[in-house]
Amino acid sequence: MATLPSPDDVLAALRGVIDPELGADIVELGMARAADVRDDGSVVVTVALTTAGCPLRAQLKRDVISRVEGLPGVTTVRIEWAEMTPEQRSAAMDVARRAAQGSAGPNAVPTGARVLAIASGKGGVGKSSISANLAAALARRGFAVGVIDADIWGFSIPRMLGLEGRLAAEAAPDGGRRITPHSLAVGAGRLDVVSMGLLVDDETDALMWRGLILNRAVQHFLEDVAWADDLDYVVVDLPPGTGDVQMGLARMLPQTEMVVVTTPALAAQRVASRAVTMARKSHLHVLGVIENMSAFRCEHGELHAVFGEGGGAALAEEAGVPLLGSVPLEPAVSTGGDTGAPVALGTGPAAEALRSIADRLVDELAPPIPMAGCSARMLAAATAALDAAGS
Repeated sequence: MATLPSPDDVLAALRGVIDPELGADIVELGMARAADVRDDGSVVVTVALTTAGCPLRAQLKRDVISRVEGLPGVTTVRIEWAEMTPEQRSAAMDVARRAAQGSAGPNAVPTGARVLAIASGKGGVGKSSISANLAAALARRGFAVGVIDADIWGFSIPRMLGLEGRLAAEAAPDGGRRITPHSLAVGAGRLDVVSMGLLVDDETDALMWRGLILNRAVQHFLEDVAWADDLDYVVVDLPPGTGDVQMGLARMLPQTEMVVVTTPALAAQRVASRAVTMARKSHLHVLGVIENMSAFRCEHGELHAVFGEGGGAALAEEAGVPLLGSVPLEPAVSTGGDTGAPVALGTGPAAEALRSIADRLVDELAPPIPMAGCSARMLAAATAALDAAGS
């Protein structure tokens, strides 16, 4: 029989639950109040919200349960909700402000934007195609979406979205200069895109950079871009693997949430599991798995599992996260990527699958943070008041 965790063990595990608005863990913020471990392995966790109607309550519940259920001997997890007093909220805002200043470093990504990093364990699984199409599907729903092509070596987002021309810079209020993203209207929404592909003279140019330089390039995309304040989402197309860029993003944007892309091949699933491990070691929340190139339907209506079967479901089960969807192998996907017309904006099985994944993210797993969000708005107001008092 597994030894039961102590209350301190439970609270230590909860340090991996990051408030996506405040960028600090819920123990440090004073939100995780207490843990009661019963003899039958059931655990009751007391969590205090900044406001009773906090729109992130459902996500915090999922994250808390996921962390505590993973401890040896735990059978069930129940959360008792409480609400912070004004003094406790003020203390939490102070912690969040110090964490934002001391750990993440300066960046221009709006605090009200949800950051979705699209990752894979290896190349060749269609990660960039998923990134471009998910961003387009989110914009199609009317959202303002920032797109960061962090695959510095293998940039392909500009071509997939039909963007050309070098990025320009504009004067900033602090006397410096900021990169202006390329903006593209999509239905009622908008894509704001930065990529190394928009900073080189030719798409075929090879960048022979080492890890520290790559990490610095991504840092520029976070700090030195004039990101609009109204962004609802930021989609980050990560390079394959688990290297410097991934770890740097976790440090610079701790509120990042990860979506892992794999193919049906079980071998690809095993490699993709490394991306999940990296995310969790970096305290990033893994939203789910997307299986790309799931099957090909021929003109006679027969399905052919060209790349095998079961990889996406196996990875999702192993990681304890949902399988967000399976995107079929369809010529229209690659054609759309080559011509700058994302298939998610068209018709067909792949388009429907991609839009369904975007809908699930928006409606269930990663809803946009309301303009009157419970924590970030109070933090902004507190920061403004402190800055005004000090001027």
